Parts: sequence; structure tokens; C-alpha cells
Amino acid sequence: MDQVPSTGRLVQITVTDGYDLKGFKGETPVTFIRAEFNHVVLGDSAKITVSPEGTAKYNFTCSFEFNPEGGITLYDLAHKPVFLTMSEVLPKEKKQKDEKTLILGQAVVDLLPLLEGESSFETMVPLHPVQGSTLETPRAGAKQCSLEVKVFVAEPLLTTAQILGSNLLKVTLEAAYSVPESFIPIGPLQNYMVGLQVPSHGEKDYPILFKNGILKLGGEREPVPRPKKWPIANILAPGANNIPDAFIVGGPYEEEEGELNHPEDREFRNQAECIKKRIIWDLESRCYLDPPAVVSFQKRIADCRLWPVEITRVPLVTAPKGKAGKFDKAEDESQLSFHGVAYVNMVPLLYPGVKRIRGAFHVYPYLDSTVYEKTKCLFSLFRDTGHHLIHNNKIGGINSPLSKSGVSKNLKEDKTVREKDIDGRLKPGDVAPSIKSQSSDTPLDGEPPLTHNPEGQQYVEAGTYIVLEIQLDKALVPKRMPDELAKRVKEMIPPRPPLTRRTGGAQKAVSDYHMQIKNISRAILDEYHRMFGKQMAKLGSEVDSETLEEQKCQLSYELNCSGKYFAFKEQLKHAVVKIVREKYLKTTSFESQEELQTFISELYVFLVDQMHMALNQTMPDDVQSTVSTIYTSNDQLRLFAYEAEVNENFEMAAVYYKERLVREPQNLDHWLDYGAFCLLIEDNIKAQECFRKALALNQSHIQSLLLCGVLAVLMENYEQAEIFFEDATCLEPTHVVAWTLLGLYYEIQNNDIRMEMAFHEAFKQLQARVTKQKSTGTVVYVEEERNIEASLGPWGTTNNFSATAIKTGAPAGPQATISILDGFLEESSKIYPEPQEPFLTVQSQDPNMGQKPSNIFFKETPAKKEAPKCQDSSAFLPPVSYGIVQPSTTIFMETIRFLMKVNAVQFVHRVLAHELLCPQGGPSCEYYLVLAQTHLLKKDFAKAEEYLQQAAQMDYLNPNVWGVKGHLYFLSGNHAEAKACYERTVSFVVDASEMHFIYLRLGLIYLEENEYEKAKKTYLQACKRSPSCLTWLGLGIACYRLEELTEAEDALSEANALNNYNAEVWAYLALVCLKAGRQLEAEQAYKYTIKLKLKDEALLAEIHTVQETVGFGNPSF
Repeated sequence: MDQVPSTGRLVQITVTDGYDLKGFKGETPVTFIRAEFNHVVLGDSAKITVSPEGTAKYNFTCSFEFNPEGGITLYDLAHKPVFLTMSEVLPKEKKQKDEKTLILGQAVVDLLPLLEGESSFETMVPLHPVQGSTLETPRAGAKQCSLEVKVFVAEPLLTTAQILGSNLLKVTLEAAYSVPESFIPIGPLQNYMVGLQVPSHGEKDYPILFKNGILKLGGEREPVPRPKKWPIANILAPGANNIPDAFIVGGPYEEEEGELNHPEDREFRNQAECIKKRIIWDLESRCYLDPPAVVSFQKRIADCRLWPVEITRVPLVTAPKGKAGKFDKAEDESQLSFHGVAYVNMVPLLYPGVKRIRGAFHVYPYLDSTVYEKTKCLFSLFRDTGHHLIHNNKIGGINSPLSKSGVSKNLKEDKTVREKDIDGRLKPGDVAPSIKSQSSDTPLDGEPPLTHNPEGQQYVEAGTYIVLEIQLDKALVPKRMPDELAKRVKEMIPPRPPLTRRTGGAQKAVSDYHMQIKNISRAILDEYHRMFGKQMAKLGSEVDSETLEEQKCQLSYELNCSGKYFAFKEQLKHAVVKIVREKYLKTTSFESQEELQTFISELYVFLVDQMHMALNQTMPDDVQSTVSTIYTSNDQLRLFAYEAEVNENFEMAAVYYKERLVREPQNLDHWLDYGAFCLLIEDNIKAQECFRKALALNQSHIQSLLLCGVLAVLMENYEQAEIFFEDATCLEPTHVVAWTLLGLYYEIQNNDIRMEMAFHEAFKQLQARVTKQKSTGTVVYVEEERNIEASLGPWGTTNNFSATAIKTGAPAGPQATISILDGFLEESSKIYPEPQEPFLTVQSQDPNMGQKPSNIFFKETPAKKEAPKCQDSSAFLPPVSYGIVQPSTTIFMETIRFLMKVNAVQFVHRVLAHELLCPQGGPSCEYYLVLAQTHLLKKDFAKAEEYLQQAAQMDYLNPNVWGVKGHLYFLSGNHAEAKACYERTVSFVVDASEMHFIYLRLGLIYLEENEYEKAKKTYLQACKRSPSCLTWLGLGIACYRLEELTEAEDALSEANALNNYNAEVWAYLALVCLKAGRQLEAEQAYKYTIKLKLKDEALLAEIHTVQETVGFGNPSF
């Protein structure tokens, strides 16, 4: 066909073949294909006879001109397909002048690949039958009839830069639910329309209109999935309305981004979408955004946030023949009715990686002032620019795709159609510059602003909402991929490879030394039997020491004279050299003789000890009784470290933490615990080192990533912090604390949009978890809590429910730092009523089966008489349990628990502010407990007491309120009130989270008031729950004061076994031995009391008094 000369590029569409075809008349019908695009006929193919097999070769090529400066543009290619209509030519009957044709079906060719940079593509498109067509019943054994189509352009329509910078916007309008009752399907026909505008080139807006909504009565839910439809009128074949491979799939309400996505909205939406009236569109409209439009679109979202989506209805009338002028005049006078607007929050499209938002949005009456206030938009798409939008709002007319426009009239008709754009779209140049109006405060001249809209108010009364989906081909803000984040983390923290077993390592060297000792000992025994075997057989067991000494001398002489002694030395020499190199890593010469002698002395002690071990393994002493040993577990070491923190003995706590690291250097929990301790003492550099070592052990560990991010923020390394937080959210997208911390980071960076995104995602994940817990039932939740209670490792699943140690904002130092024992003793979120089992149990009450003494010791601080020293620490603030009687939680409160557990209190006040303003949060018992803790850290007892009173008013039966009250009075020196609060706490059925220290302090008060029987019972409870040196010491003191010396000695022995560097334990052991009359043991215990520098002068004076009374115990007399 002839083409009009132009500077534009031609887009050629070639229909090559048809398959599985059949017609009305016979098995070999004569058919032709008509191609149409943009309501313009591109041409007709030749008339081809279909073969008996149902195939036809058309080889029909047509084209249209693409011209980005005018005519057919990229916007047209985005949302308008090419229609291929197949018609059958019927045989002529007698006296028939013209041929008759019947339409068989239509095929749709989507030109979207041309916008993706392709210059040609082939596709097999189905031929959809029209109603009554023979194609509705396929040929026997055949599939759906189809056409093979090729699309070609000489060169790509877009450059690489345009492809990278542009975007494709898809807007899907599903339906409007719960529409006003005044909407009735009978009476005059109505055109229900929805419209919005998006930026295009320049400062113009591009309108997207959805017309011809179908009003339906309620009764059943719309099916899903259901196909999306082209927003084009008068498509002949029903199946051609559907966009290929595009479906509305729906989804859970909670996962939507709209306004009606809360659990309380579920019932209303179920009723609205099943029972009430609705208007159905199911249309998808596309809009090509060139690079400047993408920038404008992104800027508009950031500036306005809310996007107005208008809805209205206008009468649908039929154009009478021959009265077009009068009809146009009447149409212009038509008024909009039920003009409403929905405010769509487009901000999620600025979230990294987000390409789609879908949700339900309330419809409100369109009021100019409200619309401008919310969206900064001065123009109504329907009212201010709507007269020509509603033009051609009639049935029939020129909308038929089979309009018999000649090819010679294409230019004129194309111009006319573009002015009216029958499918409901305007060209960008035809729309008032509403984009410009958003930056202008002066309204244009025209209709007065709308201030009252009674019809639109019916939308609010009916609860009308529209379901809308907005999708982009590419995210406006790219998101870093998980692989990229993992790569960045590896660059910052190289993964630590697992330690490989070396066959020539230190363990192998010691093992070889043992083997050589065994071989040499056997050789010496053989030599001894050779020399003295007969003599020993005669003497039997009656061998005196002089005989053995003489035999020893003779054996040494024989070995030296025979040269065997030197042979044994040479045999052992190689094993010793390996120990020096592998065990002590000594491979160079010593710098001084003194250094050499020191090393030789150390080596000699080691070799002798190892020799004894080897000999004992070779020749065990059956006579020697077995000595029971006690192994101090890592969990016990963790408890001891926390007790040292409570006592502000940070040096001792560090020793315990380091011992755990020495035992299991590959255990990342130990590194995280030590890092949290370093945060407590404000050693941020060492804390960062610990957290990074933990992350090096497992680069997918969420808590390690979060803590590395927290430290990066504290050290103002914000770029690394973002990488750590983002990587955590990628590895575990359901982690509430990770999203919340990412939001807090964005808040520090003043990035409000991303902060909103992170908080929204955190809330969404929290809601999903709560819903899942409700669906699984309470029993499962209780079991989970019990499992948490039993687990001492806080860095796995228990991290969100634990309390922890916190510190003040004062300068670093022991007096400026306050510790809280975290929730590994008692998990904070208990909901079950019965008391819990102790997290550590004593294996045996028998001292002989007691635990092995630890090789880690510390110096105690002064204590009051008859009490362990830890309990006199004036700066101790125990933890608070969060959630014992709490029915719900928020993302911010969970984050507070995590931050306090790791001693990152710098973030707590920021999160508390969010908790106060959070709609789901606000002042709560837990909130006031946290505030009370922060003021206790500052020694502001008055404020702390005020907040505790508020907490008690909100939850009077919360044991943690009374526990913290007891600590408040204890720290302020009011032990009488502290005693009353502690006793009330212990009497509750549900335990508080810090029962370990409540028992310790309550026992101390009992000892001070000489209530030894109560002290004994209290300390015994503490020993059953979580045994430590201090619990056994308190029990031993109470028993000693009750003159129960045997029980006192047993308890003190347990305390000594757990820590034999505690001077107070030795002091009371000395008193027990003095009272029992055991002079040697009393002197030994007293010696260690002095050696360890007991600081309690009153207790030391008591020991001296008892020594003078019994007449022994002090060797210096």
C-alpha cells in the first residue's frame, strides 16, 4: 500500500500465516485480514483461500509512521495494540452486485517490545472469535486458531540511554466497591469514569482515563485471577479485550499498600466485595515515561506524596442520525455528577526496589480546597478540562474498528480522531498545564472553586473505595541486590575460614611427646626387671625404702654406663623440639640469657606435668580414689560475668568473657556477649572488633549484622551502617528489628521517605507475625516461650524478648556505667501463669559431687557484714521484663528491648519518642518502666519513682513494677521499703524477669535484719534457680549464723568451688573451721583470707575474736 512520505520511521506489521482456520461456508473459505491501529485502517490483505487443513498464507504487510514529534508517538505504542480482523468473503448469490463479508474474529498484537529496544519480533497471536463465529468451535483435533505476525522497524525506536532512563507506567483500575445506593442499573445509561494524570514531556500532564465501568449488584465476589482488559472501546471479539498474560490476582488485605489493610477493615471489605454494589472496570492503561518525565514523576511524588484519582459519572446517550449539531450542543451542557476523589499515597514507589503498589483507597467528595491542600493540584481532570473528555460519550458513532475509512483519508481522519481520542485519552498538548498549577498559587480563570459537594458526600456515607494498582517496569529508586550487599560486607569484613586440623600442630606435638614417654618408660621397666626381677620376686611386697633407693642408684648407673640414658634423651629430643616450635611458637634465638632461663623453667614445668599425665595413662594408680570434678559451663561463666557487671567489677567480667572465648573461639554468641559488655564500658572500638569477628564467623547472622550497623552509626560511619542494615533486611525480610533500625538510620540521615518505608515494612511484618500466632493458637506460643526460657543464647530467636544491661550517658568509667542482667535468667515475654523452672539446676547437693573450682578469680569490693558484696553495689539496676501481661507490642518497643540488651542505650530515647507517637503504642506500663530505668541510671530517684507510679497505675499486678520499685528503694538506701517490694514480687504467681537479683538483695536485707531463717530460704531459692558463688555464699552465711555448721560448710564449699579467689568465702570457711575445731584447715582458710586481702574489717575482726577464743587459727601468733 502507498505510504505518505515523512521523516518518521515506518513500523511494518506482516501477517505471514494463519492456522486452524474455518469459515461459515465450506471447509475452504475465502478470507482476508484488515489491520487497524489507533482507530485508523492500515490496509486489507489479499483474499486468500483457506486450505482444507485450515492454514492460509497471507504474507500481508502494512505499516504506519512513527514520529515522536507528532502523529503516532511512543505513548500510542505503549497502550494501543494493532488489531487484525479476519473476515470471510461469502460467495455471490444471484442478482447480487457486491460481495458480502462476515467477521470471523480478531487478533491483538501488542507493540510493547518496540519500547524495550527491540527492532523486530515475531509472535503467534490467537484469533479470538466474535459472537456467532464458526471459530468458536475449533476444528476437530485442532487448537485455537492463530496468526503468525512479524513486526519490524529499520532501527530501534529508542537509544540505549533512553531505554535506561525511561520507564513504563501501568495503571490497573479493578473496581469501586460499596458505591452509593443511588447508583441503580435501571434508568438512563451512565458512563462511570475514573481518571488521573501523570507527567509527560515538558510540563504537561498525560491523562489516564478509565471509562464505561459496569455497575453490578452484590451477591458474589469477583473471581481471581481474572484477565486485565484493554481500555479501548468497541472491540468486536470478546476475547480480544483481554491483555495477553496480564491478570488481576488479588491478595491478602494485609499485604496491600492502601488505606483499608488493617485487621479491623477485613469484615467491612468482605461485605463490600461480596454483598454490596460495585462498579467493575478491570482495565489496564499504560503510559510511556521518557527520562525527563521519570524525573518529573519522581519529584512530584516526593513533593506531593498523595495523588488525586477522580471518579465521576455522566449520562451515556445515543447520537440520533442527522442531528449531530444539536446533539453536540446538548452534550456540552451535561454536568458532572457524583464527582469524587481518592487520594493515593504514591510514596512507596520511592522506596528502594519497589515497582508496584496495590490497595484500596477511600473515595471522598471532590472539594477544591481539600484537593489542593492534600495534593497541591488546582485543576480537576473532569471539570476543568473535562468538556472534551466527555465528548463522544455516546453509543455507536465512529468507534467501530471496521470503519470503512479509505487509506487516502487517513491523515484527515487521524487528525480528527487525535483531537477527540475515542478511547478516553488526550494527547499531552491537549490538556491544561495542571503540572504548572501545582507550583503556582494563582488559580486560573474559569469556574468558581467547588466548596460543597452533596453528591460526592454519598461516597463517604456508603464507604466507597476503589481498588487500584500502579506498576512500573523499573523501580524509580534502585535497590541494592543481596549479592552486592553480601559482597560489600565481605569486602569490609572478610569471612573467617573454619580452623583446619593440622597434623603437625601443638596437639600432635604433645601427643608425640606422650608416646615417647610411654615408650621410654616401658624400656626402663624392662631394664629394671632384667636387673632386679628375681630379687623382687623373692622379697615380694616386703621392700623397704632403702632397698628401693639402692636399686634406683644401680639402675641410673647402668643406664649411664651402657649409653641407654643418652639414647633415651635423643629419642625424646625430637618430641621436645616439636613442642617448643608448635606449642610455644619459639623458632628464633632468645635475646637475653634471662629470657632463655625463664622459658626453660616454664618449659620444664610443662614437660614434667605432661610426663606425669602420660605415666598415669600408662600405669594408672588403682589405689588412688577418683576425684570428682566440676565443669563450669559457658552458661555459668556468662552468669558469673553478669554478676561481676552488677558489682561493677568490670575487670573480673572481662576475664569471664575472655575465658568463654578461649574455650570456644568459633562460637559467635561469645563474641557478641563480649561486644555487648564492651559497649557497656564504652569501649566502642573493641565492641566493633567483637561484632565484626562474630560476623566473620557467619556473614548471614542477622544480629551480628545489626550490631555492626549500630556500631557503625555510633562511630558515624554511616555508609557502612546502611550496608549492614540493608543486608540484614535482605537476608531476613521478616525481621522486625532490622527494618526498624534501618528506619532509625534513615531518620538520622533525614531521609523521611525511606524512613517511612522501613517503619511501614517493620509494622507489616509485625502484623503478619501476630496474625500467624493467633492462627496457630496460644498453646504453640506458650511452648515457644518455654523454649526461649530454656535457651541461654540471646543471639538467636530470643533476641527480641530479652532485657539487658544498660549504661548512662555519663563519662566512661565504673562509676558512670550501670549494668542490667539481661533476660536469659527469665525471658521477658511470659504469658503463662505457672512459675517457671530454673534455667540452671544444681546437679547435686552433695559437696563431693559439687562443681569443679573455676580457674578464673577476681577481687571483691567491700560488702556489709554478713552479706555477699555484689548485693551492696549502689549502682546496680536490674532488668525489666517487657510483656508479662502485655497483650500487644510495637516495632519500637521490640527495638528498645534489643538495643537495651546489647547496651546501645544511645538509641533508646530516640525510639521511645517514636513509641510515644506511634498509634499502636503510646504510654504503657512497659514505656514507663523504660523511662524509670533511664532516670535510675542518672540517680534521679524522684523521677524514677514518679514513672514507676505511672506504671503501677497501668498494671498494678505486674511483678516487674514491684521489682524495679524494690531496686529503687534499695539503691536509695530505704531497705525497709525495698524489703516490702521484694516480698510482694516474690509472692506473685508469675515471676519477674530479674528474680536472681531480687533473691540476692532480699537475702541481704534479711541478713542485715538478723532474719537468718528467711535469708536461708531466700538464698536456697536462688541456688535452685541459678547457682553461683554469691548465692552459695549467702546461703553459707545464713547457715553459719543459725549455727548449722555442716550445712554452712557445704554451701561455702560450693561457693569456693565456683570461685576460690573470693576472700569472703575463705573468711567464713575459716570461721566454720574454727568453730569445728579443725586447726589446720582453719589456718589454711585464714591464710587465703589474708592473701586475697579481705576488705571487710568487721568480718576480719570477728575472725580474730574467734581465734583468740579457741586459741588457734592465726599462725602469726
